[in-house]
Amino acid sequence: MHLDPDAPRTSSRRTVRLSRILDLLSEGGPARVTGLAEQLGISQATLRRDLALLEAQNLLARTHGGAQPTDFSPELPVHLRELPVRFRDARHRQAKQRIALAAALTIARRPQAIALSGGTTTTEVARYLADRSELTIITNAINIAMELTMRPRLRVFVTGGMMRSESYELVGAWSERFLESLNIAVAIMGVDGISAQGGLTTHDVIEARTNQRMIERAQRVVVVADSSKLGQVNLAKIADLRDVQLLITDSDAPPDQVQALRAAGLDVQLVQVGGGVR
Repeated sequence: MHLDPDAPRTSSRRTVRLSRILDLLSEGGPARVTGLAEQLGISQATLRRDLALLEAQNLLARTHGGAQPTDFSPELPVHLRELPVRFRDARHRQAKQRIALAAALTIARRPQAIALSGGTTTTEVARYLADRSELTIITNAINIAMELTMRPRLRVFVTGGMMRSESYELVGAWSERFLESLNIAVAIMGVDGISAQGGLTTHDVIEARTNQRMIERAQRVVVVADSSKLGQVNLAKIADLRDVQLLITDSDAPPDQVQALRAAGLDVQLVQVGGGVR
């Protein structure tokens, strides 16, 4: 069988393009094929194939000559619309990897239990921790657990619960009960929003309750969030800033938001994309 060596790169480019299409529709609502194709720099034929794929996954609705989000509402702010994790993974990729590395470096090399919530940045953290033999990993994210099962030196515990297809997370009462029985040294949390006014927030109320339990059982809480999350306040509150010891984000973070978070008493570590940490 002949394998195309360019296939992985082609697939990656398409994933980025699909994510961009969903971004544009979330930001602007219904759009015409001609306008979308021009913004993306692709042919209308290619765009129509992409729209057909996204429609088949119920991520948008085709209209006459265009498309719109399946849950489009002009009153709904952009930051309250949640993309599935498989499309969020391509966004701010380098920043997330730098943030994740910085977070992994904060984990002391001694036996301890580390909890990882779901999210694209926490998934990158898991990859940096995968070769550590002294850690016990606790997660409610199926994709993270699957990544780590190939590393037999790690002990991995997965919560039970109902799975959210948008984030691959197990949530709900069973997850909460499981977490309540554990003692966690460090919880590394992904969020959809963090601000001085709103604290830590996410899109889903049930997910927020599960993440609350993870934080409550942890001696130390580290939030990993790229700069796009700062200043955002979503539907469901996870925790107050006082429950967090460290936020690691990238240097593109809005200076006023960083200043406000620091003024509220939160330690904020800025990671240079393409550089070091400060």
